[in-house]
Amino acid sequence: MSLNLQTIRDKVEFFESLSLEQLEADIQKKIEQNEALMLGVHNVQHHVHTRSENGRSIYTAVVHFRAVPTP
Repeated sequence: MSLNLQTIRDKVEFFESLSLEQLEADIQKKIEQNEALMLGVHNVQHHVHTRSENGRSIYTAVVHFRAVPTP
C-alpha cells in the first residue's frame, strides 16, 4: 500500500438541488470541508433550469476550488 502526499491544487465540484436554499447549504458544507484541505473558492457558476414536463426548477452550481497560497 502506498500513500500519496501530493497537494491538491485544483478541484471542481458539481451540485444540484430542487431548492436554492438546499443548494446553498450543500455548497457551504463543501466549502467548510475543503478549507480543511487548504482549498478556497476560486469561481462559482450557477444556473436554473425549468423542466417543461412539470414546471419545477432545478438549481445547479459548479464550484472551482483552488489551493490557498501560503505566505
